[in-house]
Amino acid sequence: MADIVIADQYPVVRIGLRHVFGVTRDFCVVAEVGHSSEVLQLLGRVPCDLLVLDPAMPELPLVEMLGHLRRNAPASRVLVFGINNEEDFTLPVIGMGAAGYLHKRSQPEQILLAARTVLGGDTYLAPGAARTLMAGTGAERAVAPHLALSRREMGVLLMLGAGRPLKRIASELNLSTKTVSTYRSRVLQKLGLASNADLTRYVIERRLA
Repeated sequence: MADIVIADQYPVVRIGLRHVFGVTRDFCVVAEVGHSSEVLQLLGRVPCDLLVLDPAMPELPLVEMLGHLRRNAPASRVLVFGINNEEDFTLPVIGMGAAGYLHKRSQPEQILLAARTVLGGDTYLAPGAARTLMAGTGAERAVAPHLALSRREMGVLLMLGAGRPLKRIASELNLSTKTVSTYRSRVLQKLGLASNADLTRYVIERRLA
């Protein structure tokens, strides 16, 4: 049986997810929290195989939250559960370290499938996101250039877009500043941009964070 922690700012969502996971013996919801700080405190005390995470939790941006989780709770898999378009948001959250992304309009059976997929060690791609990624050549690439980025490049893009300096990004990713600078150059080239300000604008306009 897998231990699950639900982290969502809305009690009604937490109640709904608890009910969904409660219909099967595969899962046990061990805790629910409504704030980012509570997640970080809780995971130091409670066993957690899967964290179902609202990307709009108060207090910490998603990129910072996932960075904390990578460093402090590496054994916990993270399934992001939000309201953004799956086709646009799946690759960014995977690039930040999540194991999958699921829209809050999803049916209960899809939520259970996503949880089982992630707990099995695989990355969960919702059907719409999978189709977009598999068709991500030609016109699709032109519409969404960030689909051409690697996971690491996407992570660097999102951190730069959030205003992180190179040294801080290097520290969070356990890389050298020179390596992060190289990733930055690749991202700028692939997206056809010229500066960090352009990257920030791109992230905001594409609603990637």
